[in-house]
Amino acid sequence: MNFIDTFVKTIATEKVNTAIISSLAIILLGYVCRKRHIFGENTAKVLTKVVLTVSLPALALNSFLVDIKKETFEQGMNILIWGILIYIILIGLTIPMFAKFKGDEQDTLRVLTIFGSTTFFGIPIVSAIYGTEGALYAAIFNIGYRIFLYSYGYIKMSGLKMTSKNIKLMFLNPIVIATFVGLILWVAQSYLPQVLIGVQNAKTGETVQTSFSIFRFDKTLPQFARILSYLASLASPLAWLAIGSTLASIEFKVAISDKKTWYYTVMKVIAVPAINIILLMILTMTNILPVNLTALGTVVIMMATPPATVAAAYAISFDKEAVLASNASFLSTFAAVVFTPVWIVVVGMLAGLGIFK
Repeated sequence: MNFIDTFVKTIATEKVNTAIISSLAIILLGYVCRKRHIFGENTAKVLTKVVLTVSLPALALNSFLVDIKKETFEQGMNILIWGILIYIILIGLTIPMFAKFKGDEQDTLRVLTIFGSTTFFGIPIVSAIYGTEGALYAAIFNIGYRIFLYSYGYIKMSGLKMTSKNIKLMFLNPIVIATFVGLILWVAQSYLPQVLIGVQNAKTGETVQTSFSIFRFDKTLPQFARILSYLASLASPLAWLAIGSTLASIEFKVAISDKKTWYYTVMKVIAVPAINIILLMILTMTNILPVNLTALGTVVIMMATPPATVAAAYAISFDKEAVLASNASFLSTFAAVVFTPVWIVVVGMLAGLGIFK
């Protein structure tokens, strides 16, 4: 396989280059708007809040408004299992990965490596590249992420036992609620009360009466489904504007002067996604936990993200290398913007191996 030819062919694909160029352009727009004071100091925070409390929950619920197919269901369950296993694996792998660091430095770098910004940074890009199927897999994958972030992440950084506050954050988060509601309605749609709806055959134009769950809002309540669709479509542009605005607000020279942040960035943005590819390749070839190309791409993009805001907040709140956490967050965010398109192309190139369908 000619690497250069395959790389060029993948990057030349309209779906790939359109998503990459769009995301980078809007991130740059957010950067320019902040630098020119069109965006204020709190704009990124406001945009982030809208994305996390409104747009992403709508996207999560909307992604489950699809027919349940055998392959999609099997992939979804495999992603759910992997979304739990990978965090257990990373908890172990980050020990030797950051063995040269001690105490709070090691704890902080490990937690920041294990927990990426899968919700805010990853899902909008996955949705742009892989559409509804990718958004569905991303929502399922994030179930394990939420469980470990608010349990292991909190305990490791605080040194305390699990609190009722974090348990509430784990299960009462709008995105988590939307994900679980959507997942249940998606899996159980054949067993829920049904209604007959006329569906037009795309080829013949003939209208056929088809049975759907009453909770398939895209069929039974299109007005509500359209609202979800509008809100979901805001997730990507608003998130990218917020990322650009955030990058413009941080001192670049300070972040790049620390060798620790460079080492961390390489581990987070390059090593972790590569580990996922290798392990999923083995699991797929052995048919132990097979995933298709869309599922692989979803996982790789989600794992190539900068550290989760909550993880960085833990470091600041519990005074565990707060400066290191801030610098690592900035540099890895910048690196993720650069390397995410590379990983998208790499996943596209892996299609030529015939391992992932």
